[in-house]
Amino acid sequence: MYRGLSWNGSIAEAVPTPLIRWALIAAGVSGLLAVALGAFGAHALRDVLGADMRAVFDTAGHYHFVHTVAMLLAAIAPAAGIRRGPLVLACLAWSFGIVVFSGSLYLLAVTGIGWLGAITPIGGIAFLLGWGALITGGCLRESR
Repeated sequence: MYRGLSWNGSIAEAVPTPLIRWALIAAGVSGLLAVALGAFGAHALRDVLGADMRAVFDTAGHYHFVHTVAMLLAAIAPAAGIRRGPLVLACLAWSFGIVVFSGSLYLLAVTGIGWLGAITPIGGIAFLLGWGALITGGCLRESR
């Protein structure tokens, strides 16, 4: 019924194409940005940022990449019978969290604008909501 990724034919039926496509594209774009920003921080900003702001930039990159991988894995979780709704919510929350949490830290590190640190926890809450949605999805099996 659904077309999608296929490992021994089982996931093609378990995961709908729109979820795979959206999550894979979002994770791909996010991963590309995480690597590009990491390289920019390591090379172009190496001598520009002080140790404290380099640590802030590195924290942004760490959380960016971790939640990118989480989105990628959530794309294939329906193959394990996990409900799609909580997974979509998790991916949306993680995407928002990457933009707000990591984005504010990247900007804080580069610009030194202190108020950006005040919005960072909003992204952290989005990360937590995403993990909560994943837990919920893991507790609720998909009806087949």
